[in-house]
Amino acid sequence: MSSNKGYLQVNVTEQNQTPVEDATVQIAYTNDPTTILEELKTNLSGQTVQVELPTPSIEFSEAPSETKPYEEYTITVKAEGFGECTIKSSELLPDTLSIQPVRLSSIENSIEIFEHTLFGSYPAKIPEAQVKPIIEGGEIVLTRVVIPEYIIVHDGVPNDRNAPNYYVPYADYIKNVACSEIYANWPREAIIANVLAIQSFTMNRVYTEWYRGKGYDFTITSSTAYDQKFIYQRNIFESISTVVDEIFDSYLSRPNVKQPIMTQYCDGRSVGCEDRGWMTQWGSKELASSGKTAIEILRNSYGSDIYVNSAEQISGVPMSYPGYALRLGSSGAAVRHLQNLLNVIGSVYPEIGQLAEDGIYGKKTEDAVKKFQKIFGLAQDGITGKRTWYKVSQIYVGVTRIAETR
Repeated sequence: MSSNKGYLQVNVTEQNQTPVEDATVQIAYTNDPTTILEELKTNLSGQTVQVELPTPSIEFSEAPSETKPYEEYTITVKAEGFGECTIKSSELLPDTLSIQPVRLSSIENSIEIFEHTLFGSYPAKIPEAQVKPIIEGGEIVLTRVVIPEYIIVHDGVPNDRNAPNYYVPYADYIKNVACSEIYANWPREAIIANVLAIQSFTMNRVYTEWYRGKGYDFTITSSTAYDQKFIYQRNIFESISTVVDEIFDSYLSRPNVKQPIMTQYCDGRSVGCEDRGWMTQWGSKELASSGKTAIEILRNSYGSDIYVNSAEQISGVPMSYPGYALRLGSSGAAVRHLQNLLNVIGSVYPEIGQLAEDGIYGKKTEDAVKKFQKIFGLAQDGITGKRTWYKVSQIYVGVTRIAETR
């Protein structure tokens, strides 16, 4: 990719996540919405082709700048039997692929994506202890670190009772926050470091049941003062999505501390926090550009004793990863389970097809996995490693809920 171009793909579904075929998708600059740059159609899986679009120069996302480093596009979607949906200010960075989800309903809908936290003005985080005190009969009620199926996001400050709550799959929540708080064209090690900090922060809220212990009915807020920025229906960048899919079950620990560490951070530009022992987002980018690894970046801020840990359990998946990749020639119960899940998914995404559930990873199973990987943005190698396994599990759960709503 060139340094002033990005790629955009639009994925169109019904509210229950069923893909919408043959929808018309129009793309325009947000500051000139009447001039249509592209008009596309969705395929059998509800997806458009990837289109190349102009962006600002990459230099504006490599260091703090007064120039907005991303272009904003307005996306309008029309489909027979649905109300028109408009997404305003979908962000596109140079050298990135952006996936914009659009959910259609029976009524017209318009959604505006708020400014990125590295460019807009947002409240600074309120400092908290990295490890919450365990008070007998108090707030900590979980005994194990478990990845939840959903995060309940309160879209406002905690005491705003008019703000909506959104039920968001855990990995999708992490992707949304990371895309809202760092730039997707930063070095991979910077993305990994920031994703780990976001996940550890989130898992501390989950493990301590922080808000439920205060009488609220949600997991976390979208306020940057209290938590992390979540932007409803925002676009997701492929580079960040890939990292999250690879490490979504990881968090940060200290020796002899059970709970995930509350890894607070700041941008390091409009807000400083180095003196508090927090990571700065711009600082993480600079360290990664100098050759530092993700764990070196994290230890630079949070201390040399911090390490990456893995959750003991992942909720909402029908079967845990077997611990090894399934590929052509594999056989057994794990393969049969995979074939069953792919068949259920294939009932909604017919490009995948149907398989004999014989427990043998033959050419047809390999081809079905490749088609699944293509639809859901994974490397198309036909191998079911950890990332593909859990993506299949996630989509399967979503598809079974589609069936329940019909």
